[in-house]
Amino acid sequence: MKKRASARHILVKNKNEALKIKQQLAKGADFGTLARKYSQCPSKKNDGNLGEFSQGDMVKAFDQVVFGKAILTVHGPIKTPFGYHLIETIYRD
Repeated sequence: MKKRASARHILVKNKNEALKIKQQLAKGADFGTLARKYSQCPSKKNDGNLGEFSQGDMVKAFDQVVFGKAILTVHGPIKTPFGYHLIETIYRD
């Protein structure tokens, strides 16, 4: 059975923008608010929440973070063909 997880992300076009947003998060800014303001992904309407998905559903670099790094921690910027992501895994099984 494939592993499943839930994650949220903020997708932007360049690394510097992602780093600036990550600094705001480190200072206590709300992830959902920043996702709604800056993300290029339609998930921004849901505070960047992508819902639950299976391992292998996302591009490899994204998948490696969600299924391999600490949960409830913002990781990134992670480069994919879509741009640069800040990714927070909410849970995984």
